[in-house]
Amino acid sequence: MKLTALTDEARLALATLADRASDLVAPTLRLGVTGLARAGKTVFITALVHNLVHGGRLPLLRPLAEGRLAGAALEPQPDDAVPRFDYEDHVRALVGDRIWPDSTRQISELRLAIAYESATFLGRRLGRGTLNLDIVDYPGEWLLDLPLLSKDFANWSAEAIQMTRKPSRGPLAAKWLARLATVDPAAPAEESVARELAALFTDYLKACRADDTALSTLPPGRFLMPGDLAGSPALTFSPLAFEGTPPPGSLARMMARRFEAYKAVVVKPFFRDHFARLDRQIVLIDALHALNAGPEAVADLAEALSGILGSFRPGRNSWLSAVLSRRIDRVLIAATKADHLHHTDHDRLEALLGRLLAPSLERARAAGALVEIAALASVRATREGVVVERGERLPSIIGTPMKGERVDGQSFDGNTEIALFPGDLPDDPDSFWQALESESQDGAAARPDPALRFVRFRPPRLERTAEGATLSLPHIRLDRALQFLIGDRLA
Repeated sequence: MKLTALTDEARLALATLADRASDLVAPTLRLGVTGLARAGKTVFITALVHNLVHGGRLPLLRPLAEGRLAGAALEPQPDDAVPRFDYEDHVRALVGDRIWPDSTRQISELRLAIAYESATFLGRRLGRGTLNLDIVDYPGEWLLDLPLLSKDFANWSAEAIQMTRKPSRGPLAAKWLARLATVDPAAPAEESVARELAALFTDYLKACRADDTALSTLPPGRFLMPGDLAGSPALTFSPLAFEGTPPPGSLARMMARRFEAYKAVVVKPFFRDHFARLDRQIVLIDALHALNAGPEAVADLAEALSGILGSFRPGRNSWLSAVLSRRIDRVLIAATKADHLHHTDHDRLEALLGRLLAPSLERARAAGALVEIAALASVRATREGVVVERGERLPSIIGTPMKGERVDGQSFDGNTEIALFPGDLPDDPDSFWQALESESQDGAAARPDPALRFVRFRPPRLERTAEGATLSLPHIRLDRALQFLIGDRLA
């Protein structure tokens, strides 16, 4: 093991030891919330806090169902150098303006103190308990960077260029590849060439993430979310096609140095200071967005999620490992926007995800982690009904599409409510997997089933009681998610 690796492990152990010492005063659970773009991380955290603070409808959260949850309140977070999750503004966007809040662009944190009565007689005799739930929100794209720690510049470059040979990526990468073909990696380094290649490579990554493509495997993540590193050398590099050891002073040598700087300045600090300190993890997935874009997007999503799950440090904590080195002992894979489907399709969505992620889930479980898959809607934007089409009664969803959404050529204004039959997912997930792997003879990727129609809906108007009180945000299976993630710590 390298000295740097030993040093990193020692720093992690010391940080964990400090965290556990504070737990003796007030137990703390660090919950990581991540997912790729548009998966609903911000909405999930906002709905979680809103329902716990306002006593939401959470029948599957056992402490609440048993009347043992005394209340929840926001508290100052422990990490002063981490931006606070802007809960109040996000609630105003959802409840007041009925718009979805801005997506996660950086890491943020929020502490929720949950007061509860113990489920045991002895525990109740000792008095009311408090669990500090530290919610750490971070972009899933950053998690995809963790495998870079085990790669050098040559390996990463070869993999990145190889990926452009996939049917959906080739046209998107054309400008970058064309310029790359004119560059001699062994030529003297020129900043203008590095900047141009980095910009073209970034444009390619952005095009991969567009709605009609919806590809997910897009490292380095900070190229899409540069933050205060925009324009820095650590973000000004590109894969290069080369063999052997590049000569000193060459473009390839400069790019390799910047690749290593990216790992040292961006990836390692994130892993050491945030990711490695997590106890529980939820990974939010917008599988419907990938289904809309086609089977290749679903295959790419599965590849990205396998990389994400492979980055976790899963396993059940022993008393010693819990003190010295944290392990994520529970992972929830959540397919979001379940309200865009009729409830009869929710089990099929879970089965589809289970089929796509089977090898990664087996590895996590073999390491001792508890892993579950759930179809949920952190905020339910639709209700269910029936539409009649060609004399056939079809289960439908009813809601208000976002402004600009289109169905059968009709564009919506953001105020008109519709009833929509979104289509049916396959009963057998293997049948979808077979369609995923099939391509036409000319090499074009298979397209999505035109009977599947998923559109984006506006947040709902909150219901009010007879006394005029506003109810908490409606959801689908948020209580099931909470029971799995924190229920055992409220026993």
